[in-house]
Amino acid sequence: MLGWALVFFVLALVAAAFGFGGIAGASASIAQILFVVFLVLTVLAFVVRAVQGRSVL
Repeated sequence: MLGWALVFFVLALVAAAFGFGGIAGASASIAQILFVVFLVLTVLAFVVRAVQGRSVL
């Protein structure tokens, strides 16, 4: 999941390079939202694995 978050973060950076107007702005907004969602899901997965007693890494 962290990989997907990084992909969308890179997409947001590319959109920023082209400017934050129109479609690029919408793409950046969506990528930022998805980055946060996937980051939260990744942290949640680590917490669940730690509580279950499995190795986190």
